[in-house]
Amino acid sequence: MQIFGVDIGGTGIKGAPVDLERGDLAQERHKVPTPHPATPDGVAGCVVEVVRHFGWNGPLGVTFPGVVTGGVTRTAANMDPSWIDVDTASLLSRALDGQPVTVLNDADAAGVAEMTYGAGRGRDGTVILLTLGTGIGSALFTDGRLVPNSELGHLELKGHDAEKRASFKAKEDGDLTWERWAHRLGKYMAHVEMLFSPDLFILGGGVSRKPEKFLPLIEGVRAEIVPAKLQNNAGIVGAGMAAKASSSKGGGA
Repeated sequence: MQIFGVDIGGTGIKGAPVDLERGDLAQERHKVPTPHPATPDGVAGCVVEVVRHFGWNGPLGVTFPGVVTGGVTRTAANMDPSWIDVDTASLLSRALDGQPVTVLNDADAAGVAEMTYGAGRGRDGTVILLTLGTGIGSALFTDGRLVPNSELGHLELKGHDAEKRASFKAKEDGDLTWERWAHRLGKYMAHVEMLFSPDLFILGGGVSRKPEKFLPLIEGVRAEIVPAKLQNNAGIVGAGMAAKASSSKGGGA
């Protein structure tokens, strides 16, 4: 079965039809730059562009980089603050002429996909997925059950949001070497480990395509650390899974 997923990020908005039997994209994804400022109307226009690129007319799932409850976006750390308390599911559904839309946190979507099809499949205990990109997203699981909207990238580290020091954007903006960035990332992960004692860390986002560059350099973490198998497509797959689950229950905007 195919469904559609869109992954809204701080730098790009990407989407594709999802093959739920394989847990992978059914077609090559289409990506457009995130507008600046990343206002609700501007981003909605980009989502429409991605969906229309494939001629998709059915239900779809959309991820958002912030806390999402009941289709409403509650935080927007890497987006325009006008997103706060917007009924995003309804906004996007209107922009798409009434197509049913399910909205969820981006890292939660990636985590559910990885736990179902990827690096977390069959793993019990406490598993934490971290998406390393414009910010740091997180998905927290206990015995396969998601604790939604964990937002661990906003833990304080050296007086700042951790993502300001340890995200992949922080590496690029600071022109950090892989060694220096891995040192920062290790300090952050050790802090998360102290709080949650995970059995497994899954590291996702675009940088998961290059695990050999930084995974061997992370020190001070006792838990197992693996790269995401679905890499940067996990959010799209998880969005599609959410749309399927919502349509099965008669939900969606």
